[in-house]
Amino acid sequence: MRSSLLPLAISAFASVGAALDPVEVYGNKFFNKDGSQFFMKGVAYQLRPTDPFVDTDQCKRDASLMKELGVNTIRTYHVDPNGSHDGCMKAFDDAGIYVLLDLDTFETYINSTHLQWDQGQYDAYAKVMDKFHGYDNVLGFFIANEGIAARGQSQVAPYLKAAARDMKAYRDNKGYRKIPIGYSAAHIIEMQPMLQDFLTCGGDDKNIIDFYAINSYSWCDPSTYENSAYDKLQKYAQDFPVPIFFSETGCNTHPPRLFGDQDAIFGKEMINDISGALIYEWIEETNNYGLVTYGKADSGPDVEEGFVRKGTPTPVVPDFENLKQKWATIKPTGVKKADYTPKPSTRPCPSSTDGGWWQVPGNVKLPTIGQAFTGSYSTAAPSPTGSSTGKAGGSDGNNGGKTQGSGDAGKDGKDGKGDKSAAIRDKQITIAGSALSVLVLGAALLL
Repeated sequence: MRSSLLPLAISAFASVGAALDPVEVYGNKFFNKDGSQFFMKGVAYQLRPTDPFVDTDQCKRDASLMKELGVNTIRTYHVDPNGSHDGCMKAFDDAGIYVLLDLDTFETYINSTHLQWDQGQYDAYAKVMDKFHGYDNVLGFFIANEGIAARGQSQVAPYLKAAARDMKAYRDNKGYRKIPIGYSAAHIIEMQPMLQDFLTCGGDDKNIIDFYAINSYSWCDPSTYENSAYDKLQKYAQDFPVPIFFSETGCNTHPPRLFGDQDAIFGKEMINDISGALIYEWIEETNNYGLVTYGKADSGPDVEEGFVRKGTPTPVVPDFENLKQKWATIKPTGVKKADYTPKPSTRPCPSSTDGGWWQVPGNVKLPTIGQAFTGSYSTAAPSPTGSSTGKAGGSDGNNGGKTQGSGDAGKDGKDGKGDKSAAIRDKQITIAGSALSVLVLGAALLL
C-alpha cells in the first residue's frame, strides 16, 4: 500500500498476503525489490466510467476473483482525483495486484483534433499523480491512450513526449518515487517503429517515456506468431531501451477466446523483450470482451449502458476459465537484475518521408506548456536522427502480407470529450477496429 507500510519482498508474480513493494524500471525490464524480473498478467479494469476505485467492498470482491484468475496487474483509464481511494487500493494490494493509471481525464486528454498541451492539462495530470503517487502498488502512469490512432496524426507525437517530459520533471521536483511514466499506443504497424523510437530518442533520459505499451487485437484465435504480425512487434521491440508490454490484447472475433497469444508473449519468441500483457477486459458489455459479468438491467443507480456495475462478479464461460488455465501454465522467470546489463537508453530519431505515415522530421524541439501547434516543427540541435527500425510508410520489406494498418487501433478511452459514458462507449470502437484488422490481415494473406 502506501510507502509508510513495512516493505516485504515479493516474487516475480507478486505474492499475496502482504503489502507489495514498488516495482522499478531498469533498462527495458521491470524488477521486483528482490531483483527478480516482473512480468504483467493483467486485465483492463474500468468498472465505472469516471472511477472504479470508489467502492471498497466492490473492489474486494473483484480483487478476490482476479487473484483466482492469476492477475497481478490492472489498467484503469479514468480516475477522479477528488475521490477516496485508500480502500480500493488496499484491496488490490492485499490481493497482490499492481495498478497502471492514465493521468488524463475526459476533458484533458491529448488528441489530434485539438492539439495542445496547456497549463490546465498539466495541472489535471499533476492532480492525479498527487493523489496516487503514495501507493506502492502503483506500477506506472500513462500520459495518453492511443493519442495517435490513424494516418495523418503523427504530429501528435511531440506533444505526447512533452507531456511525459513535464510529468517526469514534476514527479522528480516533488520528490515522489520514480513511478515510470509511459504511453499506450494503438497497434498501427505502418507507424509502430517510428513512434516508439521517437518517444525514446534524442539522447536525454529526461525527455523520453519510461515505458511503451501497445493495444493490439491482431492475434485472433486461431492464429500464429507470424500471421498475427507479432513477429513484427517483436522485431521492433528487440533491445528496446525501455520496457514494452501489451496494454490491451484479446481479440474476440472467433469466440471462444483461447488466448493463444499468451504462449508467444511469455514464450521464447518474445520473453526477452516483452514484459507481459493486459487482457481486455474485466467487465462484460455490448462488445463481448468481458471476463466477468454482474448482470443486465434497464436502469438503476449501478447501471451504465444496460450493464450492472456492482455485485458478485460471475465468470464469463468459457473465456474466464480459458485464461485462468492458460496463465496457470505460464511461469516465466526472466533475468535477475544483478545479471542484466541495459542497452543504451535512447534511440536515433526517425526521419520523415514525403507522403509517408510518419511526418515528424527527426529530433524536433518539443513544445512547451501552452505552445500551440503551428503546422510544423523545428529541428532541435544537435539532432541525433536516423532511419530507426523501420521506414516511414511501413514498407518494412518483410511484412509478408501481415500488415494490419490502422484497422487495429483498438479502443481509445478518451474520445468522449466530456461524455461520462465515453469510457464504456469507446469499448464498442474496439469491435470495429478489431474487425477491420482481421479483414485487412485476411485479404493480405490471400494475395
